[in-house]
Amino acid sequence: MQKDTLPLEKTTEQVSYNPKLLNLSAKFWFIIATIGQWIFGFYVVSVYHVSTFKGNFEKWNTVLPKGYVAGDWKGNLMVGIHVILAAIMIIGGPLQFIPQIRERLPNFHRWLGRIYVITAIVVSSAGFIMVWTRGTVGDTFMHITNSIQVIYIIFFAIQTIRFAQKRLIKQHRMSALRLFMVANGVWFFRVGLMAWLVINQSAVGFDPETFTGPFLWVLSTFAYAVPISLILLEMYFYAQKMKRQTFSNLTASIIFLFTIIMAVGIFGATMGMWLPRI
Repeated sequence: MQKDTLPLEKTTEQVSYNPKLLNLSAKFWFIIATIGQWIFGFYVVSVYHVSTFKGNFEKWNTVLPKGYVAGDWKGNLMVGIHVILAAIMIIGGPLQFIPQIRERLPNFHRWLGRIYVITAIVVSSAGFIMVWTRGTVGDTFMHITNSIQVIYIIFFAIQTIRFAQKRLIKQHRMSALRLFMVANGVWFFRVGLMAWLVINQSAVGFDPETFTGPFLWVLSTFAYAVPISLILLEMYFYAQKMKRQTFSNLTASIIFLFTIIMAVGIFGATMGMWLPRI
């Protein structure tokens, strides 16, 4: 008798499950993130690509401390690779997750995917070398968390390629989304920082001169070492798998909340950091 009842109960629960709010939160997040990514991509191209093609490498230093150092061609090469190729990831990344492009332009999707994965590995590796040889803002703790991100990127990049080769489409897309989340750690860090500054209207919890302090340690941890973006994505995957209405609605609410914070950060970064430097 129990064997007949349990499947019936499970079927009833699955039928009553409605993923509408979860799907809406994911679409809302993706739209806001894509807008923010492309604004940032426009900034990167305008500042770094244009100045590089003009031979005005000194302009790198208006944003990156020690971005260009005369005579240090190896270090300059690492910085150049990092910032020039980053635009491919920033602009091309969101295109990979638009269903219409994936379905109508499959060859474009595959080739852009290959380029994205290779670029992610190259850019993150160049960034790792740049952090530990050329130096950057922040302290050693922040440099370590940033370096941990490189491990995530390379791991998920390899997984994405492996699943694609085996034609495991579902696993491939999940791994590609994970790669997208960890590969944009620097972007999430900047957006999170600007959201904090907009909300508090001052540098609370850190020293803007040395760019160190408790808030930046927390932010770098959850942007790089234990990415909150990846945690939210795993919650989203789990909600899709379990089909539990309560957890699904909770996950959707959290995604909505972080999307609003992200939107505030994108606005702050656009008006206070990106557009003024173009």
